[in-house]
Amino acid sequence: MSRVRADEEEYWHSSKFRAFTFDDEDDELSQLKESKRAVNSLRDIVDDDDDDLERVSWSGEPVGSISWSIKETASGSTTSLDGRDSSLQKGSSSYAALPKQASSYSLSSLFKGRNKLSSFQSLSDALTDTGVKNYAPELRRPKAEYKDYSGDWSPKDTVRRMQRGKVCSLERFRSLQDKLVLLDEAVAGHDGNVITAVLIFLKRTLRREILFRELEVRQVALCHLIHFLRETGEQKFLLDLLRFLDRTEEVALSQYREHLNIQDVEKRREFLKGCIGLPFSAEDTSHIQDHYTLLERQIIIEANDRHLEMAGQSELFRKYPRKASILNMPLVTTLFYSCFYHYTEAEGMFSSPTNLKKTFKIPDKQYVLTALAARAKLRAWGDVDALLTTKNWLGYTKKKAPIGFHRVVEILQRNNAPVQVLQEYVRLVEDVETRLNLATKYKCHDVVIETYRDLKDRMQLTAYKGKVERGSAEEEKINSILSNMQIRWKN
Repeated sequence: MSRVRADEEEYWHSSKFRAFTFDDEDDELSQLKESKRAVNSLRDIVDDDDDDLERVSWSGEPVGSISWSIKETASGSTTSLDGRDSSLQKGSSSYAALPKQASSYSLSSLFKGRNKLSSFQSLSDALTDTGVKNYAPELRRPKAEYKDYSGDWSPKDTVRRMQRGKVCSLERFRSLQDKLVLLDEAVAGHDGNVITAVLIFLKRTLRREILFRELEVRQVALCHLIHFLRETGEQKFLLDLLRFLDRTEEVALSQYREHLNIQDVEKRREFLKGCIGLPFSAEDTSHIQDHYTLLERQIIIEANDRHLEMAGQSELFRKYPRKASILNMPLVTTLFYSCFYHYTEAEGMFSSPTNLKKTFKIPDKQYVLTALAARAKLRAWGDVDALLTTKNWLGYTKKKAPIGFHRVVEILQRNNAPVQVLQEYVRLVEDVETRLNLATKYKCHDVVIETYRDLKDRMQLTAYKGKVERGSAEEEKINSILSNMQIRWKN
């Protein structure tokens, strides 16, 4: 009997299997409990808003959820422990409470997809093992590990990371000195996006007086902030900044830009009238005055023309209905409108083109170009001729075009002027090569023939004869010139 007991003691001391004890920390059941606690701690790590696709097990539990992993881990561990030794089941009452399920999952399979009943890995082994294919959704790292957000970066390192597109929290820079160092580093990095981001942070965390005082000695950052405020439309903040910097003209211009947001015409007119007294420069003051005067004229013209159009008293409005209102239009558009609908009115009328020219000091070149386009569109060739005719102090008349007769020809041709009208102005083009090109392009045959005759170029005239129709008046004219014995040809 003593020999048998000695053999049992020798067996338990020599075998790799040991008897069950509640105090054994290396036991499989202790690993199971430790694994459960590790899985429960994952609740603080996993983001509940994960958008990954959800997989469901046979029992209805979402695959990858905490409850599913605990059940699968418990069942897998129980199965492996039941096969070890029957003596372990007799020595522990907790083992009897666990159901026996033939599950092939373990806690490590939750993360790495393993299916080995013989080996049970710990949570740390499962997370660090990279040799197995990953089937379960990847768990995000805790926010404490994201140093981009909570790292103790220096201002220089923070700027560098922002330049690389990293998201960095600027809230840790609380003192004024740290904030200014951060701004200086951003300016030194020559990255406009980073400078603007830092300025937005300073604008939100500093008082205006302190921010304005510090930006006054940092002109690069100041320019970035002014541009940002104009783009975002923060007018009040911008005006306060400009007043602090004593930039009175910029303050006036910023206030003047507010008229763009006023839709009512009468309110806009009153606003512009108030802008005349702002501290503009002399040149800008004249522009503001012209703007106010122009809008005042447009209101009068619009009211009269709307009445005429609705009453049907004007044949011109019936034939050419207005496509848009004249209100808030530029000066050149207003001049074109006046030349189109009110060209013959006396100079004393507000809608008269000559009145507009005199009031706003429109240059002759701009006036002729606009009036020519308007009258040519109406095919009023008599008005075009009168516009380009001048009279000297002796009473002699001649054609004169401040814009050049080559441009006159192009405008007339664009409005489908007849060949007879085009030829009259093509002849007035001084440059011979330009005159020939225009005459050939627009088929002004008489001008081409006369030019080759004046150049005494027999060969070119003979070649051009093949381009006109046989038996036409142009061919007869060429034959008459070629047979003229008084012309001394150069070739």
